[in-house]
Amino acid sequence: MASLKDLLAQRAALDQQIAETKDRERSDAIAKVRSLMSEYGLSVADLSAKVPKAVKTSKVAVKYRNQATGETWSGRGLQPKWLKAAIGAGAKLDDFHV
Repeated sequence: MASLKDLLAQRAALDQQIAETKDRERSDAIAKVRSLMSEYGLSVADLSAKVPKAVKTSKVAVKYRNQATGETWSGRGLQPKWLKAAIGAGAKLDDFHV
């Protein structure tokens, strides 16, 4: 069985190998990217200029509100649990209309 000192030495050696491999692979990746950029005539500006902007979505107006809790529903999609429970207890959908 290995001693703690031996295990710590192995760990240090592995940490060193990990760092060296990480640096080598990173350097290889950078060289590969530079090669591709050179091959296709790309610059750093080309990489960031083609990003599409996010599409703005409009919010849907609230159609139903639970007066007790302030929870709301737009009327789209599945009915929320609070509304299903209220309707199941005898309330009408129109009771929550805004």
